[in-house]
Amino acid sequence: MALTIIGTMAFDALETPFGKVDRIIGGSATYAAWAASYFTTPIRQVSIVGGDFPKEEIKALEDRGVEFDGLEIVPDGKSFFWSGKYHMDMNTRDSLITDLNVLAQFDPKIPDSYQDSDYLMLGNLAPAVQMSVLDQLKERPKLIIMDTMNFWMDIALDTLKDVLKRVDLLLVNDGEARQLTGEYSLPKAAKKIREMGPKYVIIKKGEHGALLFHGDKIFSAPALPLEDVFDPTGAGDSFAGGFIGYLSRTDDCSFENMKAAIILGSTMASFCVEKFGPNRLKELTSAEIEARVNEFIKLMEVNIEVSLAVNY
Repeated sequence: MALTIIGTMAFDALETPFGKVDRIIGGSATYAAWAASYFTTPIRQVSIVGGDFPKEEIKALEDRGVEFDGLEIVPDGKSFFWSGKYHMDMNTRDSLITDLNVLAQFDPKIPDSYQDSDYLMLGNLAPAVQMSVLDQLKERPKLIIMDTMNFWMDIALDTLKDVLKRVDLLLVNDGEARQLTGEYSLPKAAKKIREMGPKYVIIKKGEHGALLFHGDKIFSAPALPLEDVFDPTGAGDSFAGGFIGYLSRTDDCSFENMKAAIILGSTMASFCVEKFGPNRLKELTSAEIEARVNEFIKLMEVNIEVSLAVNY
């Protein structure tokens, strides 16, 4: 099944307690496409880059089945650039530089060749941009998922809520879910978000896994304890790419299949953090992915006997 991804392709400069890189490929669409490419094709990218974006990076994704009819290249422009420094806990970071460059003029156009896509991922972009994409669709995909962040809740909440009415699944972290709803309890927050429009909600909890909500059903997926975490940048986008990539591959949007998709998304995120940028995602083998999935399965296995006898 065809998958369209709307998001950024960029350069990052990163510093973590384990090292530093001054310029590396990044962007939400980049990470999501690499992760999804292990499960489905074609993947149709919609993004914008400057003339400085390496052609070999685009070619590498094309070799993975990614199409770029929706990529706008501004020859004399510079690509989006972000610089950040992570704290020792790797869960918090400081943004040092954010240069929008050509992203400031991003007005995504959905090519006719993308109109029959079955699955759509709206990356973390301005709600007005996400709405523009939805307005261009001639046919509604089977599943639309969207990512967002607290920044858009601060400056564009009304438009964000309008977008939520038109998507099937919202992907946010726990802090964002609480800010959006005013509820500290994550089940209560998920319920309020579903009342805004999405039938499904995934709340990411970083190193503590993820929660999937639908109706009265809840699925809790663990995060794999890793000995080495070099760079968490792009982990959430890799999760989203693996998740929707697997749904596209299986063409099954049921709650039960979403459980499996979350494990696949978590698997891709766990690989992503092992090296700077998307480098680890570029070199994976099917055997590595299968072995990592089995690690998740073992982590989730429960085989206990419970006595219901009551002691007085």
